[in-house]
Amino acid sequence: MSFDRLISAIIRTQNPTVAGLDPTLSMIPSFITEPLLAKFEDPFEAAAEAILEFNRGLIDALCDIIPAVKPQAAYYEAFGWQGVRALSETVRYAKEKGLFVIADGKRNDIGSTMGAYARAYLGETEIGESKREAFGADALTVNGYLGTDGIEPLLGLCRERDKGIFVLVKTSNPSSGELQDKLCEGQTVYRKMGALCEQWGADTLGSYGYSAAGAVVGATYPEELCELRQALPHTFFLVPGYGAQGGSAQSVAGAFDSRGLGAIVNSSRAILTAWQKEGCEERDFAGAARREALRMRDALTGAIPAGRLG
Repeated sequence: MSFDRLISAIIRTQNPTVAGLDPTLSMIPSFITEPLLAKFEDPFEAAAEAILEFNRGLIDALCDIIPAVKPQAAYYEAFGWQGVRALSETVRYAKEKGLFVIADGKRNDIGSTMGAYARAYLGETEIGESKREAFGADALTVNGYLGTDGIEPLLGLCRERDKGIFVLVKTSNPSSGELQDKLCEGQTVYRKMGALCEQWGADTLGSYGYSAAGAVVGATYPEELCELRQALPHTFFLVPGYGAQGGSAQSVAGAFDSRGLGAIVNSSRAILTAWQKEGCEERDFAGAARREALRMRDALTGAIPAGRLG
């Protein structure tokens, strides 16, 4: 299944890090943005080209030391259709470089509409007598609060096309507890959602014991991470909230199983803005991102109880 490929890449790189490609123009060096803003009459076109050039530089610098990237769709949609094109080309370039791509869209709907989201990000679109991938990601983040009706269209493609999903379970934001921590029939809502992930993925187990229905569980809630790791033995975790939101290597250690597997930890701003934090020459932005990713790798592997990955 899809997460076998991701886990194999984590073991190969000895790095459970996913780089979040969530760029804003303020993160992109001026030597990239200024010539493009002068070249294109349409500022959306200039912005999209700048994002794509920035992303390609990051991907080139990171592709041999991390297993995956996670572009967040909203950062691209903010620049109109040109930004969406940059998202598509970013996904394509990352896959050409051998990276596992998690499309972070948090899509949420039912029936034919969710089927359309599934085809857009994980499947193929039929056009006349031909079929073509629109985005071609390996996994998609989804909101499961419409229940099985909103998940089953995705699971069909996961089974057919070796794809995966990450369902929002216990998110990293401060107000997540307003709903997710409420009790329902004696259990928290997040535990019930986690149990559904186990149920949804039951017939998609891969060789490492994890299903195609993963869970988003935030680094900012280390006790809940430990609780859910024990409760959801077949559910692979995507862990946001590391770095800028306050999560640390120690706070995410509980997300991993006894083999040092079971989770991948996202870092976006810390990697994308590493050149600004270092104060290095802006043309070394990709080198700074690589150095930050290596620091994160060392911190994570040092905190994982198993002391190894795989």
